[in-house]
Amino acid sequence: MCFDPQLMLTIASVGSNIINAKNQIADQKARYEQAKRTNELARQNAIQRASAETLKIRQIEKESADKGFKATISARDKMAEAIASAGDSGIAISGSTDRLIGDYYRKLGVYRDSLAQNLQINESQFRRNLEAIQFGQQAQSVYEAPPNPELAFATGALNVANTYYSLEAQKQIRGLQTNEEKRRNKKQVEGFSTG
Repeated sequence: MCFDPQLMLTIASVGSNIINAKNQIADQKARYEQAKRTNELARQNAIQRASAETLKIRQIEKESADKGFKATISARDKMAEAIASAGDSGIAISGSTDRLIGDYYRKLGVYRDSLAQNLQINESQFRRNLEAIQFGQQAQSVYEAPPNPELAFATGALNVANTYYSLEAQKQIRGLQTNEEKRRNKKQVEGFSTG
């Protein structure tokens, strides 16, 4: 039995394209799953870093509040001690005692302002760190391209058509009959024999 080499080549090309299409789909699925894993790791990393930064700023805020509270208590104790010592010594509260108490209030105010300014600096740094974390997550994330079996099928079909028409063009260049010419000649022969 004689087989047409072009037919055999076309069948082999179709089979090869089917296998290639399946491999392309499998590769697309694998890349898609890898992209999803990469993005999930980037998201988890960003959440963990943001949580650490949030905990850090809460600790700084609490420490600042504790320092302010201790400074207020200490200043009040010192003022009460100054007033009590002035009273124990029989000295009436005078201008110098008032200035001493005023100095305690001034120092307390300066210290509280310093705490507030340091807290503002830390909060500003916290916001910048959160922005950096978000930017880092975006930089680590990759585009998730879902598998596209329709595209793989279309590519395979176009490859088969390309193979077929390439073979037809080669036949034409060599002076051999193309499949279209064979069909036309067959119809003419059938028409001649029946007529």
